[in-house]
Amino acid sequence: MDLSIDTGTRGAWKVLTVNGEIDLYTAPKLREALGEADGGADVVVDLRGVRFMDSMGLGVLIGARRRTVEGDGRFALVCTEGPVLRVLDVSGLTTVFEVVNTPEDLPA
Repeated sequence: MDLSIDTGTRGAWKVLTVNGEIDLYTAPKLREALGEADGGADVVVDLRGVRFMDSMGLGVLIGARRRTVEGDGRFALVCTEGPVLRVLDVSGLTTVFEVVNTPEDLPA
């Protein structure tokens, strides 16, 4: 169970590129990375490299979105296909999150 998170920027957006699996054991690492990124900034989480995500991962993303929006920031997910998009669809969260195909699809 491994998870890697690379951080960067794209204009006003803080970009977290996540690879691996997000579950009970790795979700705290994602929560920590998001906590460092969401201090009032616009945050995008690129999940294209995630091959598995359970409810712990969803909880982390929901919490990060809430904190970001409450701080007047924007929060988006990059997710085009695969297991993560299926989890978001089944849970109805594609209507809650802004979901884009690439970070370049985000407004500046």
